[in-house]
Amino acid sequence: MKILIVANRQNATTIDSMFQIVAYLDSQGIGHAEIDVTQLPDSAFVFGGHPASEIAPELENGIDLIITLGGDGTLLHTARLAYVLDAPILGINFGHMGFLTNTVENGTIALIADALADEIVREQRTNLHIQVICEGDELEPPEGPREFFALNEIAIARGAMGHIVEFDLDVSGDRVAHMRGDGVIVSTATGSTAYALSAGGPLVGPSQRCLIVAPLAAHTLNSRAIVTEHNDVVEVALEEGSASAREVALFADGDALEFERPISTVIVRAGDYPTVLLNRRSMSFYKQIARTFFE
Repeated sequence: MKILIVANRQNATTIDSMFQIVAYLDSQGIGHAEIDVTQLPDSAFVFGGHPASEIAPELENGIDLIITLGGDGTLLHTARLAYVLDAPILGINFGHMGFLTNTVENGTIALIADALADEIVREQRTNLHIQVICEGDELEPPEGPREFFALNEIAIARGAMGHIVEFDLDVSGDRVAHMRGDGVIVSTATGSTAYALSAGGPLVGPSQRCLIVAPLAAHTLNSRAIVTEHNDVVEVALEEGSASAREVALFADGDALEFERPISTVIVRAGDYPTVLLNRRSMSFYKQIARTFFE
């Protein structure tokens, strides 16, 4: 067995915890490697055909378990590498919200021991496979595929000039709406407690295999979030040559995506296989949202 530890080393507490974990793994004869969260790949790495060893040579022969030390943001960035390595993630919370990570009331080592003994819940979380088509791609194909990964969401939003985003929204080939507004979010159930929530989207149990489409400040009285089936494909098409296409901004799990030409279409579907999170929760998802959002 080999374990990868991903730590947010800007937090002194995570560094202390990492040393404790390394000492424990050494005492158990378990191989391990450590990287800082700043070494993690961007969301384009996942579908780019690159080996994980490009991130760190220690990953060449695979990893059996990834432990993250930080907050939900650290885990979100780690999910990209976990998808390439096909490894589960045990998130340990040293951040704020902690929807994706475990608390350590009973100690970090006890939590890891439970994970190694397979005495912990394995949660399968739907992720997103995002394809972006830019104007002129049919005449001058890009050097590589414009494909991106996200565990929470892809946000299509106003650019720096603040022009309203005008787009057509299709789900599995059916036109749903022509909309104007600040943009649109396509989220997983995992991301329903994040940006999509701020846009008026529903709170969805994390095991649901749906996609959530939430318009951002739509310029209409008929705007509603949509919850799709797992195998649906969401397509957002911008008007070619419009200010929306020239200036729109894309964010995958909060990271900006940049392109050399105006965006034409964004196509979003569920990833081919889920992200696996290991959790020993002290409270259910519903108690957690009650405490976080309703109290």
